Amino acid sequence: MGVKHGRDYEGILTDLTTAIGRIPDRYVFFEMNAEEWERLAASDQLEVDEALAEDLFYALGEESVIPVGSGVVIHDKEQHRIHILIGEEELTFVPLV
Repeated sequence: MGVKHGRDYEGILTDLTTAIGRIPDRYVFFEMNAEEWERLAASDQLEVDEALAEDLFYALGEESVIPVGSGVVIHDKEQHRIHILIGEEELTFVPLV
């Protein structure tokens, strides 16, 4: 189902793809290791990031907190945002409205 949003879906996915790209070991979500990730061409890495963003968008409709590598992705229903954190540090957020 995904999260409720008022912005254009494609815009949210573009922003979410960029945001999760800030998690250095996001490839762990797909059970890849660093060597496998580094062997991928930049275009293939972007394709994986886009797939991850789409998966997260829909999964956050059911689970409000999802670990991604050393980071965590949180759906904040109150503020209509998706937050991306590593530890206590917020890397960025994606507005949904």
